[in-house]
Amino acid sequence: MFDLSFIRSSSSLVHLAPFYMHPGLIPICGKEFVSYNGSRAFLSYVFCKGPLNVHLRYLSCGAKPKWLCWEESSHDLLLKKLEICLKNHQVDETWETYTDFKRLYGLPNDRLLRRFITELSYSPEAKYLQRACDIILFLSKEKPNVLHLDLLSNLSLCLARAQMPIPASMILRLMIEKGNIPPSNLLGTFVLHMVKKEIGTYLASNILIQICDHFQRSGSNRSMHADLIKPDTIIFNLVLDACSSYNLSFRAQQIIELMSQIGVVGDAHTIIAIARIHAINGQRDELKKFKHCVDQVTVYCARHYFQFYDSLMSLHFKFNDIDSASELILDIISFRGTLPHLAERKGLHKPFLIPLGSRNLRQGLKLQVLPHLMHENSLVKLEKNDALVTHNSGKLVLSNKALAKLVIRCKRQNRIGELSKLLCRIQKEQGSVDSNNLCSDVIDACIHVGWLETAHDIIDDIEQEGNLAGTDSYESLLTAYYEDKKHREAAALLKQIRKAGIVISDKMSIPNVSSKRSDLITFLVQEMREGDVDCSIYEFNSSIYFFMKAKMIDDASKTYQSMQGMKVHPTVATYIYMIMGYSSLEMYREITFLWGDIKRRSHDGNLLINRDLYEVLILNFLKGGYFERVMEVIGCMKMHSMYPDKWMYRRKS
Repeated sequence: MFDLSFIRSSSSLVHLAPFYMHPGLIPICGKEFVSYNGSRAFLSYVFCKGPLNVHLRYLSCGAKPKWLCWEESSHDLLLKKLEICLKNHQVDETWETYTDFKRLYGLPNDRLLRRFITELSYSPEAKYLQRACDIILFLSKEKPNVLHLDLLSNLSLCLARAQMPIPASMILRLMIEKGNIPPSNLLGTFVLHMVKKEIGTYLASNILIQICDHFQRSGSNRSMHADLIKPDTIIFNLVLDACSSYNLSFRAQQIIELMSQIGVVGDAHTIIAIARIHAINGQRDELKKFKHCVDQVTVYCARHYFQFYDSLMSLHFKFNDIDSASELILDIISFRGTLPHLAERKGLHKPFLIPLGSRNLRQGLKLQVLPHLMHENSLVKLEKNDALVTHNSGKLVLSNKALAKLVIRCKRQNRIGELSKLLCRIQKEQGSVDSNNLCSDVIDACIHVGWLETAHDIIDDIEQEGNLAGTDSYESLLTAYYEDKKHREAAALLKQIRKAGIVISDKMSIPNVSSKRSDLITFLVQEMREGDVDCSIYEFNSSIYFFMKAKMIDDASKTYQSMQGMKVHPTVATYIYMIMGYSSLEMYREITFLWGDIKRRSHDGNLLINRDLYEVLILNFLKGGYFERVMEVIGCMKMHSMYPDKWMYRRKS
């Protein structure tokens, strides 16, 4: 009896020459015939009469060769079908034919293989893009000559566009390892799609670091080719902006230093991204270095640079520095819409040199920036609901949130007199009218939150400055005194009102705050709930950052010990600065001690470790040869669902 196991369906329709036919046989579908000796053949027609098993003897291994006369081999037929499917862009059929051919004969010829990979690359389905990536990775080991530059660059871009950042990074790195750095226009498009996700931003930043390393290694023999592979400002801006959005702020710090090292000149977008990064890290001194050059272009770039002042203002409040915040507010309201003299503007076309790290460091890096320059790609989100500084009609404007922070900090530090003078100065600069002025809005907001004494103090201070608050403010404070049964205060205020010649209505009530400042009360309440801000951690971190940059390890260690003695919990920034300092002196053993402290604090809930800290630990443990620690940190990353970039780790090991 003929065994049915040797007959199986084929996706290819094979036309064969007629063979010996028994009278009365009827046709059946085409099958692939496999003889017992392992040879394969395709039958387009099998004929039978009656039950199939009766006449299968005509197909047995004992059949004479003259019965089967093949026109073409299955190898050629499958190749033809593969070409037809590729020509018709039939991705599903192409894949089935490719798998059949590969199972029987291995890989097709190089030309078809490249066409096949290209066809998969343009597929909208993620499974086919991943299969294209798998084929490329296989070929990189088995048949690397097939991998042309255009094939790799096309697939990497398609993967990035499909939001598949991990395989996209793998393909691009194959190019980089072969010394084929994509040009800036292609790399910029690739990065643009990568940074739409956090993992993509993380990988894109690592790739940018890898390209910069390659560029620096070719620096000693600088050529036109080396300049062509140099990443441009737009690519750096894309990565920096995304790092600030996904809180990869210390990775961004490394990118900023790379800009300085390879000589990339920053523009206005660069400065804004750097401002956000410094605000996240609490690096106020670093951000203040940019203020001089930004001030010179703010007159005609206010719509863009309001975010720079917003970041700087937030740092002043983080440090509880009312004096610096007040000074910045006066700077902001003094900017006018008139352009500087032409001669002054010409001077702006020369790059400013901004030191990175302490100004006292002799060998510190310096970043070149052109604050007036804005590339066409707008990487900055121009609207922020929680901004402290905004823009309106080309002018910088202090927001209600910033005003609330200023008021509540002045109250906590008993500096209401200084607040009143500042409010009068702002009001004078802005030219507000009495019926709707800043001072009255602050007074009314204080009344609504129950700060009657503070409101009265501001009224007194304003009068000493030769001004008067709005009539509504006097009336609302007087009404609040009566409602709180503070008759002595009410009598004093009433006497003050008559002396000022203010006429109040018979029916007094506490009016609503003007619509212009309607949310001022809300922000005041929020600030009250947050309580006092402990700025000591920012001050400690700033000191450690300076000491580590200056390689003053003993001073940094003493500062770190002082933090612990004062029960100030170290942050991610604290540990990264310490690790960076130890790494610069190759003190890797000390980093293992820090890792023990990091684990303890994380276990106690006093430290939330992020990707930046994990990666800086891994890279330094690799340098120091602590491979067990490397695997331990990678295990922690996986536990927190963080993708470890092992490609980068292999390069550093």
